[in-house]
Amino acid sequence: MADAKVRLYVDHPLGPGQSVPLDADQALYLFSVMRLGLGAAVLLFNGRDGEWWAEVAGAAKRHGLLICRQQTRPLAPPPDLWLLFAPVKKAETVFIVEKAVELGAARLCPVQTERTGSDRLNRERMQANAREAAEQCGATMVPGVDPLMPLDRLLDTWPEDRRILWCNEALAGAATALAGQPPGSWAILIGPEGGFSPREAARLAACPAVVQASLGPRILRAETAALAALTLWQAAMGDWR
Repeated sequence: MADAKVRLYVDHPLGPGQSVPLDADQALYLFSVMRLGLGAAVLLFNGRDGEWWAEVAGAAKRHGLLICRQQTRPLAPPPDLWLLFAPVKKAETVFIVEKAVELGAARLCPVQTERTGSDRLNRERMQANAREAAEQCGATMVPGVDPLMPLDRLLDTWPEDRRILWCNEALAGAATALAGQPPGSWAILIGPEGGFSPREAARLAACPAVVQASLGPRILRAETAALAALTLWQAAMGDWR
């Protein structure tokens, strides 16, 4: 089995001998950008059937064909962890999405707060960023990206069995807050630049699902806070243990 230099997400069934057609963008990437040709090896995943070693059986400028030969890894879902975050500037939001996928978030939930800078979100672009990050980091699933939702509406419909780690800079460290907490369904909540409003903070503090914690003595940028919180949660309760 030849080494594969490229890993690709496809929305197509994968299995022994399964043929996988490529769209124009995928063909352009494999054959023009990566310079693959007939017989080259590609790793495929679709979020359902694990990871598969496939061989290029057809290569053209705008289309191509891959044939699955052997499964290399079974499906490995990430922990049941959602990341709730207020979108920031474009580059920083892309950073949050990419690092959340690499660190094992299962779902990305943008939230609109009173201090969120924009009420517009390119969800399709964010989903593409998540897919590209999954291709690069070896994940076998791509987290879904939810539509932007107001924080109040999100809390109104919040499931009772999912705890929220709220990174509140005024309180104790996250490691202390997570000590003794049961595993299971969790979410991490990262606020906007400037933090939550007093009204939002009061509502979060009163929410039974919320576990409050800080991320140390220094004020972190939103994208840094997301990275730090995901890392701490994974080390304490996730699949890093």
